[in-house]
Amino acid sequence: MIDLFPSGFEEIERDDGIELVAYTNASGEERLWEAFGATRGTEVQPGWENGWRQFHRPVRVGALWVGPPWAEPPADAATVVVDPGRAFGTGSHPTTRVCLELLQEVSPGSLLDVGCGSGVLSIGAAQLGYGPVLAIDLEEAAVEATRENAARNGVDVGARRLDAFSSALPPVDVAVANITLEAAEAVAATVQAKRLITSGYLESDRPAAPGWRHVERRVRDGWAADSFERAG
Repeated sequence: MIDLFPSGFEEIERDDGIELVAYTNASGEERLWEAFGATRGTEVQPGWENGWRQFHRPVRVGALWVGPPWAEPPADAATVVVDPGRAFGTGSHPTTRVCLELLQEVSPGSLLDVGCGSGVLSIGAAQLGYGPVLAIDLEEAAVEATRENAARNGVDVGARRLDAFSSALPPVDVAVANITLEAAEAVAATVQAKRLITSGYLESDRPAAPGWRHVERRVRDGWAADSFERAG
């Protein structure tokens, strides 16, 4: 299927296995017959190309509303509009939500977002009054997505490609790292911040953070986030 439809196809779980679905024309249907010997064709309904949007629903996280451009935000929330694209992060993942919760428990100041993805945390922080906000990521696609999403939301976020594990990080009031357990521990060992929020790992994981005092833990759907302040 990947060879036949490199741009993508759909997997649907059935009681007796997995059904593979390709949205194609008569030529593509013929290729399916040649490859598999038996297929079933169905006329698709108008608007099928936007069906994926149903999987990207807005979420409310305290004072913030995070959602895609086609959803209508409430009037009483600060909005974070993120277009699902090349970079990870739409706001709906449990780790993103608990990080946004913890950011609302900290006094706003300068912020560093390590592994910014689509920029949800950076934009949310800017909407909460943090500044200046710097977002860094190893992937250029993530940096571009963060810049585009920040511009869409009308907030000032500095985004650049930077390796947090081999480059000096600027001193900030708050650092947030929604990445992996090992990467979060590495950030904790080097970042120059008064407060640190880490996530991207399971509830059963506990990041080692020498030099930090644990303040709070938030858990959602088996995922966890931790808030630390500099010890001493």
